[in-house]
Amino acid sequence: MSFNRHLILASKSPRRQQLLKEAGYQFEVLTKEVDESFPDDLDPKDVAAYLSRKKADAFSDEINDSVLITADTVVKVGKTILNKPADENEAFEMLSLLNNRSHEVITGFTIKDKSRQVTKSCTTIVHFRNLTDDELWHYIKTYKPFDKAGAYGIQEWIGMVGIDKIEGSYFNVVGLPVHAIAEALKDFN
Repeated sequence: MSFNRHLILASKSPRRQQLLKEAGYQFEVLTKEVDESFPDDLDPKDVAAYLSRKKADAFSDEINDSVLITADTVVKVGKTILNKPADENEAFEMLSLLNNRSHEVITGFTIKDKSRQVTKSCTTIVHFRNLTDDELWHYIKTYKPFDKAGAYGIQEWIGMVGIDKIEGSYFNVVGLPVHAIAEALKDFN
């Protein structure tokens, strides 16, 4: 990948790091703890973009001549946002809510340098088949999905056996819409 500027990925996510690396980008990883709260009256479809901008704002002093990428992924069922589960019981509640229905996975990303900032989002619709409680508990106990929005990783067992189809980008559901980021980065090269 021909990107001529120093690139920073502000994410602890090993999945995001892997996807950006596999897309051919060289980058530095920087992380900070950022409050991931958002206004209660914010439209659920705008939460991921809002949080990615909030993360980018936290890195203003570190940018210098670099280009920064931040991202946030949320799972939306109706008007409800599912964040990362706190424990096994909350993971089970989330997966039960997703079970046998479709939901949206929205990843917002922000690309920023000293002179400009672009924030976009990508939405994928994911269709879960009907899984038994035993299957849901098997997934939770085996894969411990506590670092994943909506309590699941599409690249894991539950994605292989529990998802009928997706409409949109698979990589968006993994956590980074690489195609959209690659297109947006062209304006920063």
